[in-house]
Amino acid sequence: MLDRDGFRPNVGIILLNQRSQVFWGKRIRTHSWQFPQGGIDRGENPEQAMFRELHEEVGLMPQHVQVLARTRDWLRYEVPDRFIRRDARGHYKGQKQIWFLLQLVGHDWDLNLRATDHPEFDAWRWNDYWVPLDVVVEFKRGVYEMALTELSRFVPRVDTRFEPRPDHRNRYLRGGMRQRDPGEAGMEHHGLPGASFELPPGATFEPDPQTSMAASTHEKHEH
Repeated sequence: MLDRDGFRPNVGIILLNQRSQVFWGKRIRTHSWQFPQGGIDRGENPEQAMFRELHEEVGLMPQHVQVLARTRDWLRYEVPDRFIRRDARGHYKGQKQIWFLLQLVGHDWDLNLRATDHPEFDAWRWNDYWVPLDVVVEFKRGVYEMALTELSRFVPRVDTRFEPRPDHRNRYLRGGMRQRDPGEAGMEHHGLPGASFELPPGATFEPDPQTSMAASTHEKHEH
């Protein structure tokens, strides 16, 4: 289902935990990390599509989350021709997305990457809100920046007096690999929810996606 300009309607999901960290999923059999997203089916509105994708991709039901906000308008990105099926070239251009900001009110163990027979992710982690763009396929980076920026004012404030954390916003906006400061030795797992962190069924965990990032040469055009 494409609009007159060749863009497929789609939804994106930014899921927050109680520390206002975001769900970050590793695309199955790749080293590319991203937020949950998916197409809007005929007859669905964006919110209905969001709840369907939320269950299909991460196993959550509506009672597990609270909707905090959504983007005011569509955010668009174009897909390079090399990622488009030959039979779709010439009329398919990319995705137009409504992004939702959700608060998890359930638990980590409610997440399930194997909720369907066609999983999208094979690992996940909680990451700081201003996620680095290095592990996101390049043509989606602009939309990620726009969505995170527009929805950032709705992110609940977290009391960090007892766990000081650096501000990674500048690193995110640069979109480049952050140089590790000498004083950061031993902080490779900074930002993880500690010993209470649990993986959903069928998942594995890579502590730092940046260190495992390889040039991802394949990204399906629809998700």
